[in-house]
Amino acid sequence: MKNRKTTIILIVVTVVLLGLMLKSAFFQPSANDLKAGITEVAMYRNENNTGPVQYVFIVTVKDTLWADLEIYGNYKPHHKGGNTKVYYFMEGAKHPLKPGPGKINFDPAFNAGCIALYEKSAMGNVNLKRYPFNQ
Repeated sequence: MKNRKTTIILIVVTVVLLGLMLKSAFFQPSANDLKAGITEVAMYRNENNTGPVQYVFIVTVKDTLWADLEIYGNYKPHHKGGNTKVYYFMEGAKHPLKPGPGKINFDPAFNAGCIALYEKSAMGNVNLKRYPFNQ
């Protein structure tokens, strides 16, 4: 009798734990859960697979929730020794459609519309600059 109760309790505990693990595995937060209304409009990745990989993303936002902008940047891919940049523009503002490689990633005519720049360096240092071109 005791053995049967113990077995049933262990089975129930195991099923509950397994259910919790599956729920956490399949229902991870994503960029769609952020409240800033972020939409990716353009992306660049260089073809260099043996050296530093550079990612550049152009995104539009509905709201400037700075914490959401940094979280979105953290969701973006990054390679060891590479560099990831995310340029944020307000929805409806003029923004570049073709980012490119290097230190200047788009036509400077769009600089005024850029509200934030997320950058993850080769060493993994994260920096979110508000209004990066207003200096």
